[in-house]
Amino acid sequence: MKVRDMGIKIGQLHTGNKNCITDVEGVMVGHVTLDYPINDSGDAACTGVSAILPHPGNLYREKVTAASYVLNGYGKTTGLVQVDELGVLESPIMLTNTFGVANVTQGTLHYLLENNEEIGVTTGTLNVVVGECNDSHLNSIRHFPVKPEHAIEAIYSASNNRAEEGAIGAGKGMICFGHKGGIGTSSRVVNDTDEKQYMVGCLVLSNFGKANEFLKERYTTSANSSEPTMSPTDGSIIIILATDAPLSSRQLKRVIKRCGIGLGRTGSHFSNGSGDIVIGFTTARKIQHHYDDTLETRLQLRDDREVMNSLFMAAAEATEEAILNSMSQAETTTGRNNHIVKKLIF
Repeated sequence: MKVRDMGIKIGQLHTGNKNCITDVEGVMVGHVTLDYPINDSGDAACTGVSAILPHPGNLYREKVTAASYVLNGYGKTTGLVQVDELGVLESPIMLTNTFGVANVTQGTLHYLLENNEEIGVTTGTLNVVVGECNDSHLNSIRHFPVKPEHAIEAIYSASNNRAEEGAIGAGKGMICFGHKGGIGTSSRVVNDTDEKQYMVGCLVLSNFGKANEFLKERYTTSANSSEPTMSPTDGSIIIILATDAPLSSRQLKRVIKRCGIGLGRTGSHFSNGSGDIVIGFTTARKIQHHYDDTLETRLQLRDDREVMNSLFMAAAEATEEAILNSMSQAETTTGRNNHIVKKLIF
């Protein structure tokens, strides 16, 4: 159950119909979850892959404006250097565990090459974006259970339905504030003074924080609680922010910086060993890979309009609620060596 369904209201802005990143038109999410024993010695696969697609078309040939922002850089990602340099995204955004980055990159590469025969022949190479969190408390990460084909499967399973949350896909083995975390999502509607409406959607992979850091009293006064698990590391979070507001890459970076506010409201202080990374994109305009003219035109919001402040607010609110949803939607999970991480009772 989402926290809003429990009566926990976050922020001032209204949510979209699904309260999900897929409220941004065209955005699709897919998951592959791996949950099985590997051997008789206690090793287990408790992990997965999640794919976020900005639109259902060919992402290489029709890129979208994008940006990234690193709150704390103790993480392993691919593709963000080029995203920041060129301001565009040309692949699905893929999420997995730390040691799965290479195989997920390989699988996503195969998917894109299969659908774009010109890559590396008559045009350049491509930039695959993958983010990760460390799920080694529950997942036998050294056995590399995530394979390239799982990335391809996650992409092909993507839909614009309300995304599954909790211990699903890349979130299967994640821990948040000592309790079960994983995938969470939320959305916000932003109204412009010109009677235009924009959507902001957030999806998180939550795997951070100690139990005593969680500001639970902000959300509930319930005395009920399940026993927390001590996380072996500081943990991480990957935050994906999508919008249909017409923004430049520079403006988008300004918006996604505010995701850190939502993260901080839950109790995080961006720990030393935490990879806290935000990746954002806007679907307002598709950038053609094959384009003949030297000049191009685009529409974008002015920085000095009130709608920009509303987009900042939306980013903070949606991030905070997505994190809470990643915990409220998760179920108690047993992983390697019978390690158990319990669902948080709000």
